[in-house]
Amino acid sequence: MKDHTYFVYILASRRNGTLYTGVTNDLSRRIGEHKHNLVPGFTRKYGVHILVWYETHGDINEAIVREKQIKGWNRAWKLRLIEKDNSGWNDLYERISG
Repeated sequence: MKDHTYFVYILASRRNGTLYTGVTNDLSRRIGEHKHNLVPGFTRKYGVHILVWYETHGDINEAIVREKQIKGWNRAWKLRLIEKDNSGWNDLYERISG
């Protein structure tokens, strides 16, 4: 059976702006879809296109649980999670798209 990698990610509209949390099995493709407004819905409507945080999981169920956990967090906890590893709120897309 093929091993898979799943990603839980957070997008932002700008530093301390609107946040979106998602899960995918292809981070580069999915973030590209968000960036080019190919995904109708929240991220397109609110201009949420900057990849500010992500983590990997080897199991889809773990990834989904983690996504739901983060979605349930208050905003301050999400901001701390982002700033722990990305204090400059840099767009991490360049790092994963190459």
